[in-house]
Amino acid sequence: MRRTAILLVSLFAAALVLFVLLRLLPGDPANALLGVGATPEQVAAARAELGSDQPLPVQFASFLVSLARFDLGTSFVSRAPVGDEIASRLSVTLPLTLLGFLLALLLAVPLGVLAAVKANRWYGAAISVLSQLGIAVPVFWIGILLVTLFAVNLRWLPSGGFPLRGWSDFPKAATGMVMPVLAIGIVMGASLLRYVRAATLGVLGSDHIRTARALGAGLPEALWRHGLRNGAVPVVSVLGLEIASTFLGAVVVERVFNLPGLGSMLLLAIQQRDYPNVQGVLFVSTLLVLLVGFAADIVQRLLDPRLRDRSAP
Repeated sequence: MRRTAILLVSLFAAALVLFVLLRLLPGDPANALLGVGATPEQVAAARAELGSDQPLPVQFASFLVSLARFDLGTSFVSRAPVGDEIASRLSVTLPLTLLGFLLALLLAVPLGVLAAVKANRWYGAAISVLSQLGIAVPVFWIGILLVTLFAVNLRWLPSGGFPLRGWSDFPKAATGMVMPVLAIGIVMGASLLRYVRAATLGVLGSDHIRTARALGAGLPEALWRHGLRNGAVPVVSVLGLEIASTFLGAVVVERVFNLPGLGSMLLLAIQQRDYPNVQGVLFVSTLLVLLVGFAADIVQRLLDPRLRDRSAP
């Protein structure tokens, strides 16, 4: 209940910060909507229609009431419901995020464990060095390298784009997702590998692993039976942050590969001063990040009873 209360307070704070910061930006949505040459009367009428002539507290209260009804408003420019547009864009961004994070896990877990178990071997050190390089490289640069290699030089994959029919045209949609997923998986996998390696090193030096080895269990069996759960606790604690980073990386990668996700929607809305679209995209993104962090915290407490005991009154 306490974590749920913190989640709700965080959502309210996020809504307040987003609302205030957007209103501090220079420019007027009425001017952006009408264009150059609008008369003062037309601007005043547009402000009244958009509600931007109301006091800020009234606008914020109206925004909160709409959020309570799961209504993200109507676009100033297209007059389309913001929620419907976001749902359409999420059909690209969410699969990209989840597939990229799944690839990151598939790379990070075995390589992180190997780098810890074989820390004294050259390939264990090489994996650690490569993970540091992966962290230092921006995700959009990896995307550009993948386009150069697989689209320009080898011509195995398209350089970008997404079919107009979306996932209804599954072969083209899946092909268009290959390089974006690779870009996100490589960068996020390198970041997650560090945590897996550190957690495995901590488990290898623990008493219960040494006791299991002394009783005749091999290292793989001891790690599987006695180290997996203990090693998962610190890793789960950072999974929320890593998934959030993956989501933000997906928004950036969408621009590199020209995917119709939340990234392109957000940039267009900012250019057009379309407050409902900007607020909707940022609020939904913040909501997803907070929900992932909330779920990671609950899973961590389920794995480690000491955390539940510590939080008991």
